[in-house]
Amino acid sequence: MDIERLRKIMEYSNSHRDEIALKVRKFYAFSDMSSDTEVINIMQIARSAFQKKGYLIFEMPLSDKEIGALCYKGDALGYIMLNSSLPRVNINFAVCHELYHVFYQENEFGSKVEFAIDKYYGEEELAANLFAGMLLMPEVSFRSMYKKFKGESENREMHILIRLMNYYQVPYMAVLIRCIELNLLNSDIYLDDLLNIDYQCIRSVFADLWLDESILDATKKDDYVRIQKLVNDLGNRYIENDYINKRTMQKVLRNMEKLYLEIKGES
Repeated sequence: MDIERLRKIMEYSNSHRDEIALKVRKFYAFSDMSSDTEVINIMQIARSAFQKKGYLIFEMPLSDKEIGALCYKGDALGYIMLNSSLPRVNINFAVCHELYHVFYQENEFGSKVEFAIDKYYGEEELAANLFAGMLLMPEVSFRSMYKKFKGESENREMHILIRLMNYYQVPYMAVLIRCIELNLLNSDIYLDDLLNIDYQCIRSVFADLWLDESILDATKKDDYVRIQKLVNDLGNRYIENDYINKRTMQKVLRNMEKLYLEIKGES
């Protein structure tokens, strides 16, 4: 990430922090959770919330690694497809990003299918990223853990950030942005050094600190068989009730498989 993009993110955060924080609290209330609660398993919480809104969420490895998620809204049911070709930390962030779009996006989707692409920074995307950061890294908890890890890291800022990344299971850049939002970084830190950390450096520090390196890897989880079974079960029910015929059902399944093979990455 370059410094200009970071500046744009921080300008948006400073202007909209209170507004997005209110939406985070509303989401906690919707999910019957205390706003002081850390979200330990975001997928479990998100799945239930999406279902209440009429969305089904599943994971599939996509060949395009710039896409974090695909969001489709039909007339009756919506789908959130997460790209499991990405590391678990990215998927966690993508889930919360999509929660914002489903619950709070002010403008209607421009098309029935929306792509969550890492390089796109329109206002709704900035809002969704700010929401995701606040939800995954609550302020009180984050300040406390920053202080703890600072004491364990001999003031080495990168080690603090990576310990936070491991603890909250979120992307490195999301941690850095959250630290800047909360004015936690030492004033003498040269920000370019923290912005230009590469993947191999992060992995090396994870290994040195005995952290969970698996969160840096793609899970390659593939829920296609479950989706296929769900569609097949619904189709058989519709056939029994004469809503559709068997030929239509088979066509749907063939088209699903064709699309799946087109977008699927290496397993």
